[in-house]
Amino acid sequence: MSSAQTFTKWTIIFVLGGPGSGKGTQCSKLAAEYPIAHLSIGDILREEQEKPGSKWGEVFRRNILEGVIGPPELAVSLIAEAITEKDYEDGMEVFVLDGFPRHVEHIPLFEFTIGTPDLVLFLDCPEEVLQDRLLVRGKMTGRVDDNITVIGKRFKVFKDMTMPVIENFGTEGEVSRIDATKDEEAVSEEIRKVLEERFGRAFGKKEA
Repeated sequence: MSSAQTFTKWTIIFVLGGPGSGKGTQCSKLAAEYPIAHLSIGDILREEQEKPGSKWGEVFRRNILEGVIGPPELAVSLIAEAITEKDYEDGMEVFVLDGFPRHVEHIPLFEFTIGTPDLVLFLDCPEEVLQDRLLVRGKMTGRVDDNITVIGKRFKVFKDMTMPVIENFGTEGEVSRIDATKDEEAVSEEIRKVLEERFGRAFGKKEA
């Protein structure tokens, strides 16, 4: 893919926030309520990791334990592939990208390959609240990246790499800050208001 020409018909929303801020939960709720495709960069990498014979499997396995996602070119390539598949299979034109971009290096590559985002949602929540949530989730799910050692690494990666991404978009007025300390439904309602204010009727709910 040499340019963003193929992708101009799509609406792209980045959903960013620290580990445990509820990105996956809120993106899943959006996909259930609206004609939106939810793409999680973490899930995409985990799926690639599990593919038999994947040359990137071991690289991703190490990266997940370190709280990073690997080479920018590969991450963007996998996202572009996932968007194309969702468009082809389900006719989707609106995509929420859960946990991407994680580094400022991803921004120009994404914009060149796919396009500029139409909206950036930042689920803002204090680190101590996030840690408590992750430890509870780790006990419930057994996720290898939800233990106290890896959580610390993930927080550092978020502060060092992803916060500059949010600050970059913030200077351009593209970031909507969401108070993610609230309960799940209150956060969902705040996100709905942002979407309706930004896109209006384009975000009609799915028919029952």
